[in-house]
Amino acid sequence: MADKYLIEPDLNFVKKIVGLGGDTLKKCFQCATCSVVCPISPDNKPFPRKEMIAASWGLKDKLVTNADIWLCHQCGDCSTMCPRGARPGDVLGAIRSYAISEYATPKWLGEAVNDPKKLPMLLGIPVVIFIVLGLITGLLDFSPEGDKIAHSSFFSSWLVDLIFVPLAAWVAVVFGMGIKRFVNDIHNNAVLEGKTDKTKLEICGFLKALVKVLPTILKHSKFSECGENKDRATAHLMVFYSFLGLFIVTNIFFVVLYVFQIHGPYSQMNPVKWLANISGVALIIGSALMIKNRLAKTDQTSSYKDWYLLGLVLGLGLSGMLTEMTRLAGFAGASYFLYFVHLVFVFNLFAFLPFSKLAHFVYRTIAMAYAEYGNR
Repeated sequence: MADKYLIEPDLNFVKKIVGLGGDTLKKCFQCATCSVVCPISPDNKPFPRKEMIAASWGLKDKLVTNADIWLCHQCGDCSTMCPRGARPGDVLGAIRSYAISEYATPKWLGEAVNDPKKLPMLLGIPVVIFIVLGLITGLLDFSPEGDKIAHSSFFSSWLVDLIFVPLAAWVAVVFGMGIKRFVNDIHNNAVLEGKTDKTKLEICGFLKALVKVLPTILKHSKFSECGENKDRATAHLMVFYSFLGLFIVTNIFFVVLYVFQIHGPYSQMNPVKWLANISGVALIIGSALMIKNRLAKTDQTSSYKDWYLLGLVLGLGLSGMLTEMTRLAGFAGASYFLYFVHLVFVFNLFAFLPFSKLAHFVYRTIAMAYAEYGNR
């Protein structure tokens, strides 16, 4: 006699998925076309067919704790071939967005990041923090003196670090708590579904698997396996490596400033400056290509969470490069204003990282490592 299972649908979860861009999930009639055409779906327990029925039934716990939803790169092959227009790729994207909010704390902030009505508030938070803290400490000077344009004369480097260093610690803590829950959940889920016979997660084995998947991530090789949206690989690579380059630049200049006491602005002939400029240009071009590709895909669902991130990344790149260009051109007022705007974009991207779509980079990396660890 077959085992009996008690199914308790979470209707609120279904509504959330619909609101996040998965409004076509009820069109699925389990033909399995999506699982057949998916280039990265494994032979045993393939997806996204099982995820589509679980979403339709409102099985929140079965989906949010499932590492498989992160293996999907939303290439669009399944959505294009679906005979019912159920768009499995978009549904999985919506589930991932929900999962990000589920693992990030506090929950109200995650909801605010995904609410277009809260955008003015999110942009206003850093403005208030910068001005209030700057005036209290005296590290913000609205009328910097001197012929040389130096952004640190307007917005002190000490003020930048006074704000962003504690912010980095807070983001690390939020991510740390979410990642701990996420790893435990996907392992327990794998044990229950028989995907692994290891009842206890082996940390050393998992870390080895993480190192093993890094080349795949660095090369974005999974994108090349997709047919419908293969052109997304170039744009994603440009944005990925531009962030990596800017991260390296930031850390180098941090050491140069506080260890060697060498203050900016730095020469344009400096190799680190070259890396910064190349990364900045790549960020603008890559994000612009992403926007172009998304606008061209009229049959692909684009929700607010997508446009919020794309707008933030493009704004970050443009404000950063324009800040430097106006400084070199001698336009002090414009350069100081653009620098302030740039810091607002940096704050939004950084502070709300665990709650935005960009958090998929962390969770997908962990899920890919776990799939490698479990021989998925």
